[in-house]
Amino acid sequence: MNIVDSSGWFEYLPDNSNADFFAATIEDVDQLLVPVICVYEVFKRILQVKGLDVAKMRIAVIFRIST
Repeated sequence: MNIVDSSGWFEYLPDNSNADFFAATIEDVDQLLVPVICVYEVFKRILQVKGLDVAKMRIAVIFRIST
């Protein structure tokens, strides 16, 4: 089982410099577990920085990957 914390999602979603480090773990969806606190933290931060529409789109990516 793989768990990626909020910092990993903050790198992966906007394709930051360390996105490749987290990509293999995140994209192994059969082993991925996303705690609800991570979803909340990522949504909250993106909402503050980018707004509601972007936050919804990024969280949708997490749900598509993890289901």
